[in-house]
Amino acid sequence: MTEQYEKATFAGGCFWCMVQPFDEQPGIKEVISGYTGGHKENPTYEEVCSETTGHYEAVQITFDPDVFPYKRLLELYWQQIDPTDPGGQFNDRGDSYRTAIFYHNEAQKEQAEASKQEVAKSGKFQKPIVTNIIPAGPFYKAEEKHQYYYKKNSFHYNMYKEGSGRARFIRENWKKVKSDEELRKELTPIQYEVTRKNGTEPPFQNEFWNHTEEGIYVDIVSGEPLFSSLDKYDAGCGWPSFTKPIRRSEIEENLDTSHGMRRIEVRSKTADSHLGHVFDDGPGPDGARYCINSAALRFVPKSKLAEEGYGEYVKLFK
Repeated sequence: MTEQYEKATFAGGCFWCMVQPFDEQPGIKEVISGYTGGHKENPTYEEVCSETTGHYEAVQITFDPDVFPYKRLLELYWQQIDPTDPGGQFNDRGDSYRTAIFYHNEAQKEQAEASKQEVAKSGKFQKPIVTNIIPAGPFYKAEEKHQYYYKKNSFHYNMYKEGSGRARFIRENWKKVKSDEELRKELTPIQYEVTRKNGTEPPFQNEFWNHTEEGIYVDIVSGEPLFSSLDKYDAGCGWPSFTKPIRRSEIEENLDTSHGMRRIEVRSKTADSHLGHVFDDGPGPDGARYCINSAALRFVPKSKLAEEGYGEYVKLFK
């Protein structure tokens, strides 16, 4: 069956920060940075920043709705922004940095309005939700230097996202955080020791070290997808090993100097779970070996992906 792609257009402040969250999802063909909503044809970045064109900085996403539905795009969109700010986003001020959902058909409009109501009723924010829902119009692609900025200038991108206040806002308002008391009740002793106390389980004596079933491995705390069986291999170390995560945006890597060693620790971004470490002796093109504790993971088999809410990943195994 021929893939049927659709378009979604979102404004969320600086478009540099609105590409990576969508680009690393399954079913996404491309994410283009550009300008829309204004009156000037083919504006330049400088013109849009001068606040004389009426345009928003925005991203236009080409996606396969059978793999990653529009509703999931909306959920992900809200988690990148402060929807209560009418004057811009974080350190970026002005109309071009306002938030907006540009709908391409009536179905998108209905879903966008419903999702806005859900955010408003969630109790997460004390101020009104001011994100506009607007009919999509002409979309003008931004200059090439702005396309996929997070890949081309990763160091500056990460510094900017943190320095602007966006990264901190996302951590404080959108992370799925459970109390220590809740986690002690929900997790087994080894799961708690690994994820919350940076522990390490014994090699060759853990659940997934030689597990070969097809499916995905999710964070035991938050349920966020982390690794796929398609990227798993036997490294001979006694722990589950992967050549890459499903989405690098869900992984944080930090220098670990504990136990007199210098290693790169791997943590999940959403739940801040300790997962394991990454080394540079893997078989893939990047040379990465993600050595992960089974106790930090829950396995969702291919046959149950849709049933458990991970339907967008079914296509990975076809």
